[in-house]
Amino acid sequence: MKGFWRPFARLGGARSYSVLSNDQLRINGVKDVIAVASGKGGVGKSTTAVNLAVALANKCGLKVGVLDADVYGPSVPTMMNIHQKPEVNNDMKMIPIENYGVKCMSMGFLVDKDAPIVWRGPMVMSALQKMSREVAWGVLDILVVDMPPGTGDAQLTMSQKLQLSGALIVSTPQDVALIDARRGVRMFSKVQVPCMAALKDIG
Repeated sequence: MKGFWRPFARLGGARSYSVLSNDQLRINGVKDVIAVASGKGGVGKSTTAVNLAVALANKCGLKVGVLDADVYGPSVPTMMNIHQKPEVNNDMKMIPIENYGVKCMSMGFLVDKDAPIVWRGPMVMSALQKMSREVAWGVLDILVVDMPPGTGDAQLTMSQKLQLSGALIVSTPQDVALIDARRGVRMFSKVQVPCMAALKDIG
């Protein structure tokens, strides 16, 4: 029995429990996936994700995409000034909408601007799967994922089902925000995703 329980003793091995191989975890054509996350909402996570993507595309000359995984509160449509719905290609994959040199996909493209998204967990997971795997991203150097705030099912699922190259944690300097940011760091550590922190000073 000791041998059976040994893998569970180290919580950091959560990512290895995925039934998918590394090749299956990768999105076709996408070299690296970076998650931009926060433990708490309203700390500048989406702003950081969008600015990072635009800078990588325009300053570094990379092919970049943004996946807005914040299903309940999508911000990318407003920040990227996109107000149209994506088209579908012959393979029945959504075509990401491009602006400022960045390919974008968001739940905000698919629902009315003021429509509430009243979904339970399984529906959110299905939507995230479609927006990541069933999109014609083409060839990308980097896909920036604007994660939902917190450390719940959506964050864990995205961390385990995408081959994340790293995670960027965004926080403000306040103690309350930093406490939640540390939780985010620990979550990514447990799923074996390299993590860095970005302090956003709103003062």
